[in-house]
Amino acid sequence: MEDIQTVKSGIEKLLLELNYDLSVFNFKKKIGGNVLEIVIDSIDPISMEDIVSVSEKISTYLDEHDFTTSNYTLDVSSLGAEKPIDVAKIDKYIGKYISVHLKNPINGENYFEGDLLASNETIITIEIRIKTRKKKIEIEKGNISSCKLAIKF
Repeated sequence: MEDIQTVKSGIEKLLLELNYDLSVFNFKKKIGGNVLEIVIDSIDPISMEDIVSVSEKISTYLDEHDFTTSNYTLDVSSLGAEKPIDVAKIDKYIGKYISVHLKNPINGENYFEGDLLASNETIITIEIRIKTRKKKIEIEKGNISSCKLAIKF
């Protein structure tokens, strides 16, 4: 029997080989049974087929690497279509449609949604739409309160 940290590291390695990141790994004891919660992440959208495929691979791994004698349910999910983005890792999302909440308003606005065009050490550039016009806005990373992927309508 392996300890849970060893199993977590093995699952993390497995996910990296599949081009996913491990966001959450949690073994919860609940009324009615235990749950191993695994939340995966990727730059690209994660489909339901991806979740099923990853669940099967993790399940196979867990069959080979016991970490508990208790019965449990495996729950694999993703962060979702509008997942939060860590500003320190925002460079990975260039070309994606994002929403940004600011600490201090720019031109009276503290919320922008648009395509992430560029990112450097201190500034991101997004292209927003104002009716039929497109406009580029530069935002200091230190002024970003929160940021997430957004769905373009």
